[in-house]
Amino acid sequence: MKVLVTGGAGFIGHHVALHLSSKGYDIKVLDYLERASPTGISRLKDNGIPVIIGDVRSFQDYGEFDIVVHAAALVNVEESVQNPLEYYDVNSMGTARVGYECSKRKIPLIYLSSAAVYGDPVKIPVSENDSVDPSSPYGLSKLMGEQILGNYSKIYGLKHVSLRLFNVYGPGQNPSYAGVISRFIANIVEGRSLEIYGDGTQTRDFIHVEDVAKVVEEFISKNIFDNRVYNVGTGIGTRIIDLAKLVMRITGRSVNIVFKHARIGEVRHSVADVSRLRGRIVFNPINLEEGISKLLHTIHKYKVE
Repeated sequence: MKVLVTGGAGFIGHHVALHLSSKGYDIKVLDYLERASPTGISRLKDNGIPVIIGDVRSFQDYGEFDIVVHAAALVNVEESVQNPLEYYDVNSMGTARVGYECSKRKIPLIYLSSAAVYGDPVKIPVSENDSVDPSSPYGLSKLMGEQILGNYSKIYGLKHVSLRLFNVYGPGQNPSYAGVISRFIANIVEGRSLEIYGDGTQTRDFIHVEDVAKVVEEFISKNIFDNRVYNVGTGIGTRIIDLAKLVMRITGRSVNIVFKHARIGEVRHSVADVSRLRGRIVFNPINLEEGISKLLHTIHKYKVE
């Protein structure tokens, strides 16, 4: 089975590509490489996965593929507040193009969406049936992608699923847009203070990138393209201040914690209700302490970015 992973040289995309390749799928990657993960590019090359250099907003050569995993996106909340038009163009219009090309060819599509579509949830944990009210252009751009694909399903019969990813962490994140766990580890290793935006009591649901890749493979192997949305998290919330203490304990090093003003567009609490996901696939994500330890063990092999 031939699978195309858009944004496949990025952080999440290259992990998905590598995992699917390890399961015997014939994988190619589409990426314009401007924000690719250096680790991702290196690992794709080492594993012989071809990279097609192209932009999802214009790429049309989907004819050889049986399934598309759409991971290509701009992902920085703060940047989206500063430059919303670029986010709507790349994320929303890019998804519109990918979905349309898949619709024309009857190619099933897995869309990697985001928990940012919820904004500040009215309750925790948040379920797929709860209201969506994005707090940032990034979140809105991902929601628009979901809505576009839903519209294609009604009009063109597109078969797809949208996976709302919560806070994904692991090796190979772009240094400019690294998640809080990778930033904390990098700062501790270099002896720098940990910066927390807000008072540190805000919560996040952290899921390891390899667990995300396994979820994608489960949907493909079980042929689940039911045009629904699924939360992909662990269902466990962690306060950022507690995360800082956990990373220091695991690394065995202590540094100062500096509190800064909360950033515009960021939500206060984000924890997934994953009951719908567990009802469809086998899902046993690793716990946060194990995941952070695993990330630390990869530092000597894959630079923390």
